[in-house]
Amino acid sequence: MHTILKSEKKEVIIGIDKPFVIIGEKLNPTGMKKLGQALVDGNMEYVIQLAQRQVAWGADVLDVNVGHPQIEEVTMMPIVVEAVKNAVDVPLCIDSNDPKILAAGLNAAIGKPLVNSVNGEEKQLSAVLPIVKERGAAVIGLTIGEDGIPATAEERLAVAGHIIERAAKMGIPIEDIIIDPLVMTVGHNSLAATVTLRTIELIRKEYGVNMSLGASNVSFGLPDRHSVNSAFLSLAIQAGVTCSITDPIKLGSSIRATDLLLGKDANSMRYLKYFRATEKLREAEAAAK
Repeated sequence: MHTILKSEKKEVIIGIDKPFVIIGEKLNPTGMKKLGQALVDGNMEYVIQLAQRQVAWGADVLDVNVGHPQIEEVTMMPIVVEAVKNAVDVPLCIDSNDPKILAAGLNAAIGKPLVNSVNGEEKQLSAVLPIVKERGAAVIGLTIGEDGIPATAEERLAVAGHIIERAAKMGIPIEDIIIDPLVMTVGHNSLAATVTLRTIELIRKEYGVNMSLGASNVSFGLPDRHSVNSAFLSLAIQAGVTCSITDPIKLGSSIRATDLLLGKDANSMRYLKYFRATEKLREAEAAAK
């Protein structure tokens, strides 16, 4: 099953038989004070720099989030989308839990964007899915039900099924639904990652849809988070996750290596090309400091 996203000229295909798709996470002011201030100041030059750097480091899609207490997000979202789409030619993922902000971003985007996100709560499904359908976008469905994040893989599978069913009734094709099986920190619950991996296996077997993860959640509160994130993402890719909203600079090499080991890189060409390109980027960035 393939989920196809499009910018003006570029098409990105997400699928279990395709290389893993990186959705760059760095256009999000949460935890990024400099970006937050740039958005408050209307400094699109810094936004463009972040977009271009992520694409240079291997992001296939860019997540766009403008959540900040000092910003009118409905107004700012299309401004940022315009700036980004004119600077880089990759599909965009419009990121908000507010339907009005999503609609504003989708109206400014071109091609076929992705929506991040909807969950299994009826209030969210009824508010977000019509916007997705009208725009012809794809959407990430979080396995969160009316009572929050389910504790078991079977319960998360049920939420995934509910999202897929409601989307189908709305006329959204199943290939445009990307399910997020969710992962919690193993620092709090040592079985959190295994529950997520089991959820991935169940969803892949039952529905065959594409899946996404915010992999960095798994390491929250732990030292050397990069090692934990990298190891978990490799396990998740093998289990069936096909894309992730993540940092292409920190995790791009691990993702390329995992694709290589899973036979998704004929003659190691993507890995070698990535290694050479990022080696030059490191040298250039070091020289610029």
